[in-house]
Parts: sequence; structure tokens; C-alpha cells
Amino acid sequence: MTDPTPAIIAHRGGAFLWPENSLAAFRAALALPVEEVECDVHLSADGVPVVVHDATLERTTDLTGPVAARTAAELAAARLRGAPGEAVPTLAALAALLRQSDKRLRVEIKTDAAARPYPGLLDAVWSVLAGEAMLARSSVICFHAPTAAEAWARGGLAGAVWLVSHRVLATLGVPATVAAAEALGVPELDTDLAAMTPALLGAARQAGLRAGVWAANHREEIERALALGVDALATDDPPLALELRAAAVSRPARPG
Repeated sequence: MTDPTPAIIAHRGGAFLWPENSLAAFRAALALPVEEVECDVHLSADGVPVVVHDATLERTTDLTGPVAARTAAELAAARLRGAPGEAVPTLAALAALLRQSDKRLRVEIKTDAAARPYPGLLDAVWSVLAGEAMLARSSVICFHAPTAAEAWARGGLAGAVWLVSHRVLATLGVPATVAAAEALGVPELDTDLAAMTPALLGAARQAGLRAGVWAANHREEIERALALGVDALATDDPPLALELRAAAVSRPARPG
């Protein structure tokens, strides 16, 4: 597979178009020429990595309470809102689906309902990806910088990404944020599109880091990300992002 810049990532499978983090969404995304799909992972009560965004269940399922309070069997019996016949997928089911394609996978390792890292979640994710022969085609992404660093230090992954929040970027500033990423040893830092600036992108590139954005979901946002020249663009509307990237690539360069 070629790697146009930026790589288009189907965020939660393409949450504007299909039920987020559902196998239906991921199947639809796999039919598109995106480079990667992204999912969110929590840990069930019995230690199974499951694909769901929130630490609690009420927004996306017919269950309530923390994901971590339910077993994988209970989650498999739940109803996923907007996705008839589907429940919360396991990471293993998603990895098996991806293995049949040429797409790469981004796994966001989430924290629990108290914003604490799940003990053993990285190990469990690692075991699933290795077992499904997807380790070399997967990236671990995380707001918790030490987890991203640990994942990359293990070796074997396609990538690891520190997701830098507005708060962290505002507190540290651009030079210290990039220095922190270098110190962590992660190869990529991503931030919300609204926080990505030419200065941040330039500093990351100068340090030899990839830089990407999320929340590029509407035409003007996607066009801004394309104009910035980021390496990775996570979007809830992957067909629109693909259309706009193709148009940008085919557009004649302006005379100097």
C-alpha cells in the first residue's frame, strides 16, 4: 500500500456515517481507500480488551455503569445503539477483521472512569495483536504518555502516538511539548486540529517526529489539515477526507 500524505484514518470507524466503534463501521471503512482505522479500547471485568470509547456504557449501549464492571460475556450480550444485532466488539474480533485487509490499525488505550490507567491493559492489547498477527500493522495511541512510550519501547509495532491534549500543550508550550515527545522516545505526536499550528508541526518535523491531528471532520477542517501538511488525519467522515485529499493532490501547483 502506498502512503499518501496525510494518511487518512477512519476515526472510530467513521463515526459521522456509521455507529461508532461497531464492526459495521469498521467493515464500511475497510471498503474505502483509507490507510488506517482507529478504535478505542477499555478492559472488561475479566481482562478482555473491548472496543468502546467511553469508560461508561450508557451513551453507546443499553447497559449502564463502567465498562470495567462488566464481563466480556455481558458486553457481548449488550445492544449497541444504532447497530442492530451488534454488541460491543472485542479487540480480537476487530483485529481478525483487519487482518483480512491491507489496512493498519490504531488502538487508543483508554483510562478507566476515574481517568486511571487500567492495570494490564497494554499487556492484554499486545497479546491480542500478536495473536492475530496484527502487531506489525498496528499503532498504540494514548493520552497517557508513559503508556505510549512503553508500547513503543517494546518493539514490534508499526507506531506509537502520544495524543497531546489542549491542556498539556497550553501548559508546556510548543518547545517543551516536542522535547517531552523526544524524551519519551515516541515517533509521533498528535493533537486536536484546533491546537495544531505551523510552529508545532515545524518543531515536530525538526525533531524527526511525525505529527497528526484528530477532529478534522468537516470540509473546512479537513482542508485546513491538508493545507498544514500533517502526516496523519483522523476523521469521522473518511469519504469526505479522501475526496478532498484527492482533489488537493490533483490540483496544479500555483506558479511561484
